[in-house]
Amino acid sequence: MTNRSVFAVLNTGKSMRIAVTSQNFRTITGHAGKSRRFIVYEANADGNPTEVDRLDLPMELSLHDYHGDDHPLFELKLNGIVTQGAGTGFLQRMARHGIQVYTTSATDPLQAVSAILAGQPLPAAAPHTHDHGAGEGAHHHD
Repeated sequence: MTNRSVFAVLNTGKSMRIAVTSQNFRTITGHAGKSRRFIVYEANADGNPTEVDRLDLPMELSLHDYHGDDHPLFELKLNGIVTQGAGTGFLQRMARHGIQVYTTSATDPLQAVSAILAGQPLPAAAPHTHDHGAGEGAHHHD
């Protein structure tokens, strides 16, 4: 989602809704596909983020393990997800649901969402180097 489209969403009266991967509910964490905890923000009338929900999902509902289209994250009608790391499969799956993924090295959820809503860039994330290998137990991401 471009800066222009963020403002277009805000100016049409629709809420901009962004989830942040946060395994401790304090900082932005990585490996989005394995994350089970999310802080959900929505832009208020002034365009500033307000926390509206927290998800604390059971292990079997990590996106890495759950492949249905009826996942609780998809039911939230998100515009974006902020994380410190995500694999190609996660990025593709979110794109199929119209969700923009923002990867960053930032650690503060509120500051990151504020930057997105203001159209400001986030600090770049470290490269995703997660490797499942090709031997026993190897698998692919959806």
